[in-house]
Parts: sequence; structure tokens; C-alpha cells
Amino acid sequence: MSRDYPLERVRNFGIIAHIDAGKTTTSERVLFYTGVSHKIGEVHEGTAIMDWMEQERERGITITAAATTCFWTPTYEENKDSSKKIRFNIIDTPGHVDFTAEVERSLKVLDGGVVVFDGVAGVEPQSETVWRQADKYKVPRICFINKLDRTGANFEKSYQSILKRLNRNAVRMQIPWGTESNVNGVVDLLKMKLYTFEGEMGNKVVEKEIPEELKADAEKYHHELIEKISELDETLTEKYLEGKEITVPELKTALRRGTIDNKIVPVFTGSALKNLGVQLVLDGVVDYLPSPVDVPPITGIDPKTGEEIERISSDEEPFAALAFKLQTDPYVGQLTYFRVYSGTVSAGSYIYNSTTGDKERLGRVLRMHANEREEVQTVYAGEIAAAVGLKNTKTSDTLCDEAHPIELHRIQFAEPVISMKIEPKTKADQEKMGMALKRLSDEDPTFRVTSDSETGETVISGMGELHLEIIVDRMKREFNVAANVGKPQVAYRETITGQAEAEHKYIKQSGGKGQYGHVKIRVRPLDKTVKDEDLPKNIKRSPGFEFVNAIKGGAIPAEFISPCEKGFKEAMDRGIVAGFRMTDVSVELFDGSYHDVDSSEIAFKLAASMAFKEAAQKAKPVLLEPIMKVEVITPEQFTGDVTGNLSSKRGQVEGMEDRGNGLTTIHAKVPLSELFGYTTTIRSMTQGRAQATIEPDHYEIVPSNVAEGIKAGRA
Repeated sequence: MSRDYPLERVRNFGIIAHIDAGKTTTSERVLFYTGVSHKIGEVHEGTAIMDWMEQERERGITITAAATTCFWTPTYEENKDSSKKIRFNIIDTPGHVDFTAEVERSLKVLDGGVVVFDGVAGVEPQSETVWRQADKYKVPRICFINKLDRTGANFEKSYQSILKRLNRNAVRMQIPWGTESNVNGVVDLLKMKLYTFEGEMGNKVVEKEIPEELKADAEKYHHELIEKISELDETLTEKYLEGKEITVPELKTALRRGTIDNKIVPVFTGSALKNLGVQLVLDGVVDYLPSPVDVPPITGIDPKTGEEIERISSDEEPFAALAFKLQTDPYVGQLTYFRVYSGTVSAGSYIYNSTTGDKERLGRVLRMHANEREEVQTVYAGEIAAAVGLKNTKTSDTLCDEAHPIELHRIQFAEPVISMKIEPKTKADQEKMGMALKRLSDEDPTFRVTSDSETGETVISGMGELHLEIIVDRMKREFNVAANVGKPQVAYRETITGQAEAEHKYIKQSGGKGQYGHVKIRVRPLDKTVKDEDLPKNIKRSPGFEFVNAIKGGAIPAEFISPCEKGFKEAMDRGIVAGFRMTDVSVELFDGSYHDVDSSEIAFKLAASMAFKEAAQKAKPVLLEPIMKVEVITPEQFTGDVTGNLSSKRGQVEGMEDRGNGLTTIHAKVPLSELFGYTTTIRSMTQGRAQATIEPDHYEIVPSNVAEGIKAGRA
């Protein structure tokens, strides 16, 4: 079977934004205009198609990144020729900071993004976070300033906030006609035409001449746009300076190249709720965002040689795909979402997981339309699909052709910052709870489940109070498990601030075969300035831990090196100051000895664990606490109260800025332990008029007086 459309006509893109900017409302319009749905679902009515989880509909927020496939014929195609159809694979991502992992994993597999902004608020805290995530993965973007129908909406102010806070190279593609509730259309600054949206749900795009009152502004911004695009191309620069006319196709070609290279960001506008402007954004996706062939080849590691190799986006290349999301489906069981970078794969075939070394049979393959599905036989390069039947594949695993193995770079997720104890309400729920927690932790890499070895209690960890609240709610609804939860606890960490050496011999004689393991080690703080790719071959890194194998001349046989590494990791998990997991430690194994008969893996693991404990205690260990980035938007009259309150919480106020409309934004860094229930505090302090955004920023050493209290609480 061959594909039914060329790769150039595929767009894999995500709709990303701050919470409440209107991402899901925009997605619903996209589904309607592309013919996937025949009725527009609304978030405020709880009928949005992309928000299909019960909790999403109740809360009006997006929790999981929903994938959907649809087809779009550009508006400007006169005869709507079906051969011009573009295939969209869209992922609608959450905006709430607690679900940032969903955005992270989506950006890793997308080729482009549509960033949605609220026309009243402009750039908001989480807008900056998702923008930085997109920068990290070098994802080309176009912007959509939405909600222009709202009272207080101001296109120009929102556009200036993008220039100031996100990217100086953003450029207006349109300006609105009318303001607030009277917004009636948009002016295309490239074609110099007015577009209005008429008929049922604005599905008829009508081209008109620019009204007299907008002509002066349109001319001014048109020249600004031409100048900015001309700067991207030497030939166009010459034409522009010589005063020659540059055609619209020439401008589009240069703008497309500039957008794909992340040198310029086109900005569109409208109101998704009022069905105004969405079709032109979709045209912008076609015109300016990349197809899989426009992005650089994906790179990975050859598992056999450790060398970097690449795969070009082509059906003829060997098969390579990244599993980026697991989801439990009530009808078909576990779904594994994957993005195919090269080659093709068919249902019923065997695929190789180069991350784990396992071979698995690919059962059914589904193309997803939010929570509905269509079965397909073959998936081609550049496509996103979901597999049924992969039992051992986890998020970030590479699926490939066994004859041509490649391990794609893994998605790096943030560490959880908050924990709570959980127990089943009844004995009957005990086993079900274990299964439910395993499924949920497989789905969500920022959700962790651990057992307290001393008390036997189960502890769940995540990115915030809302994150854990949703997890517990999902357990009840999806797995029918009722649970009691404890108070949220801060996920403290431990580290060392000095260097130390230790030696440990583990010798046990109890008749018959004995045990013998002997190691000498050196510990030091992890040097984060050295990049992973620059490390020598004898150094292995995983998040927060570096293992240096400096054994010479077989002082410890090769088969006992890995058990030593395991012993170090286990000791780090238990901590030495107050029992919290250790991080950012480099351990060098430089000497030791063994016994021909008595040495075993377990003996070396125990020797390594005890040596680590001894060395770490000598290396000035300290407690670390998560510091959160806090942004509070408050009416000016409450600024003093809010900053005073933040300072009383050991917070550092880093700056304030005037947002206009009598509002001030306060930027601060505050320890998480001081922030439980902060959203309630801030509301009561400001008559319910302020709002706070809190997200993890970094870990910092806990002041000694606070550390003593934490240790006493753990004793």
C-alpha cells in the first residue's frame, strides 16, 4: 500500500497557550471547519469534543493532550480542489502549569505550533513557559491573538506584549476591523483585503475592499510587514531598496522559509468564540508551518556503536518512531501514541523497542479523532497514530526496525515537587489501587508512585496540588478505586556540597559459600556545566546522577560494575540527611578487590551502598527545597499587601510591571513549603480580584534553621 497524499501536504502541529486563552475553543472551530464535527462544542457548556474526559468538562480545562486528524482545503482555493487538501495532525495541549508534561511531550513530536493568546491579557505567565518549551525544541510558530470580542480586548497591546516578552521578530499579518463586541472582520496586510465571516457559524469567508477608516493603518502596517519579510531574503532586500514591486507569492515563500527557520513569527487575530478568523489561521498553518520534509532529519544514537545517526523523513528510510504518550482507553485497553519519523509500519507486524531491547507485535493501529478512532492498516513517515497491544512500551521509548536500530533522544520531564500519602478505603481496593496507580504513572511521566520502606505506606508525587487531585479523581472514576489521601508534602531533595572518599568491604562468612565485595569510591557535586555529549565513554549520566567507572586492570571484574552502580542509586534513593532522595551527585568507583569464589553481585551492591553512605556523610550533605516561580496579577491598590505577604513567606520579589487597566504583575520566587493554599489566601486578600500562577523553577539549599525543623518532623 502506498500513501494517498504526498508528505509535503502533511502538517503536524499543536495548539498551545496559557490557561483560558481559548485553545480548546479554537480547536473546536478547527474540527467544525474541517468537517470532523457537524456541531461546534463549547467549553463553557461542557460539550467540547477535544476535552473528552469528565474532569475536563466539569472544570473547563484541558488535562490530556488530545490528538486528532482532519483535512483542510485552503480558503483561497477557488474551486476547492480536493487534490489540494492538506492533512492536519493536531494536538490540543493543556494550558495549566500542573500538566506541563503534556505540553513537553507534544512539542517533542510536533513540527509546528499555533500559540493562542487572550486579546485582553496578551502574554501571560504560562504563555512564556510554553514559548520557552517550544524554543527548546526549535518548533516554528504562528500566533493567534484570540478573544478580540471581549470587553477590554486590544490587539495592538497584545501584539506589543509578544514583541516585548517573547520574540522581537513577531510580525502582524492582520489587523482587526472593529473593537470588542463590534469586531466584524480582519484585514489581511499581505493581500490588502478585508475578510468577513458570514453564513452559519462564520463558515463563509467573504473578501472585500478595506474600509476607508482602516486604510491609513493598513498601509502603514503593510509596508512594515513587507520590510520585515524582505530582510529575510537578499533578493527581496535588493528589490525593496530599489523600490520594485514584490509579488505576494514571493513574500509568502520568504515568510515561510523565515518561519520554519524560527527567524520570524507571523501573528494572526480574531475571535474563535465568535467564529471570526479561524479559517485564515488554518491557511497560515498551510502557508507558513513546516511539513515533515521541511524540518531537519531526526537524530538519535546507534545502540550498537553509540554514534549519532539520523533519519530523513521518508517512507523509503528504515522505520523509526517515538512513543510519546500512553493512555488507558475504556474500550480497547492501553493506547500508545507514536510519531513516525521515517519508514512505514503495518498492523500485525513486529517492531523493535531499542530502548528496552524488546520485540513486540503491533496489534491494531488507530488514527485518532479526539476520543473516537478509525482503524488503519499502515502508518507512514510524518504521521501520528495510536497502537493497541504494545505491553512493554513506555513514554519516550524508540520503536524501530531491528535490522537498522536507532535510539531517539528521550523527552526530559521535570521532577515532581509535591507528594502525599494515599491508602485504599477498603481492603478490597488494595490490589485495584496498585494497578490503577501503575497505569496512571505509565501514562504520566511526572507522576510517581513510591513505597515508604519503613512504614509500608504508598506515596504519590506530582507537579502540584491540582495534578494530584485529578489523579485521585481519575482513580475513582476510571478504575473505581476509592482512596484516602494525606496532606500534601513538599518533595525535598538532598545533595552534597563537598568531596569525600570512602572504602567498604562487605564480608560475610556463615558456613559454606561466603560473600565478598570491596569498593573504594569518591563522591563530588555533579558538574552541570559539562554537557552529556561531551562526557568520556566511562561516564554514564541519568537525571541527577553521574557514574564514573575508573576501575583499572580488572581490580573489580566487569560483571560487578553494574551492581555497584545499582548500590549507589539505591543509597541515593534513601538519602542521608532526612531520608529524602539525593540528586546532583557524581560517584567515581576507582578501586576495590574481589574473591574468586565468594564475590557476588549482591555483595558488591551492598558494599557500594554502604561506601556511598559513608562518603556522602563526609561530603557536607544538605537539604534542598523546590523554589516556585510565582506571578500574581493584582489590582494596584493591593500591590503592597501582596508583596508584603510574599516576603513573609521567605519569598524574593524580583520585579513588578504595570499591565494597564489598573493591574500590576508581581514576579517572585517562593519556597513551595510556604505556598500551600496560596490561591485561597490571595483571593481573600484582594477581594477575589487577584490571580496567581505558580510553577516549579529550581531547587535551593534549605536555610539551616528551617532544615532543623524538617529533620525533626521526619524523626
